[in-house]
Amino acid sequence: MFSLNVPVPGQVARLASELHPELTRFERIRERHTLLAKRFDTALDDHADSLPRLRERLRPLLRRHAPASLELRVTGLDYFETPPRGPGPVVYLAVESADLRALHRRLCDSFGTVEGLEGDGYVPHVTLARGGRVADAADLVARREIEPIEWTAGELRVWDSRYREDATRIPLG
Repeated sequence: MFSLNVPVPGQVARLASELHPELTRFERIRERHTLLAKRFDTALDDHADSLPRLRERLRPLLRRHAPASLELRVTGLDYFETPPRGPGPVVYLAVESADLRALHRRLCDSFGTVEGLEGDGYVPHVTLARGGRVADAADLVARREIEPIEWTAGELRVWDSRYREDATRIPLG
């Protein structure tokens, strides 16, 4: 399965590192930090498992409909009590971006919407940890404030879950 991700800056990785001691009470701590723009699902699109086809469909769509760059901002910590997939809670960095939300809608229009994760339910975020007690997530979010992090992304990356690596980069604009 492939997904389209926004690269996150080193500042986000440093923040996640600073938060690591407070995340040890959760079952899994995410070491690789990503910001999902769109997940591609073969149940919605027969060509979603072919990187060459996916890339060739994405490039013209992004050229026509994406801005030259995405303006993004980490605004704080939050959590999903019961995520649509996998164990909860999920503790994450909340991301605000009108650019990303608009791009996400366009991508869903072209490739379909993964139920529960995308469309109206889409919440831009960077996962930090998951699994454990909801009370621990609520406590962490209530007592830990973070300074906002702003950045501009000029490319998107296609992630290949089979090989657990970026398969290609696609410049915006």
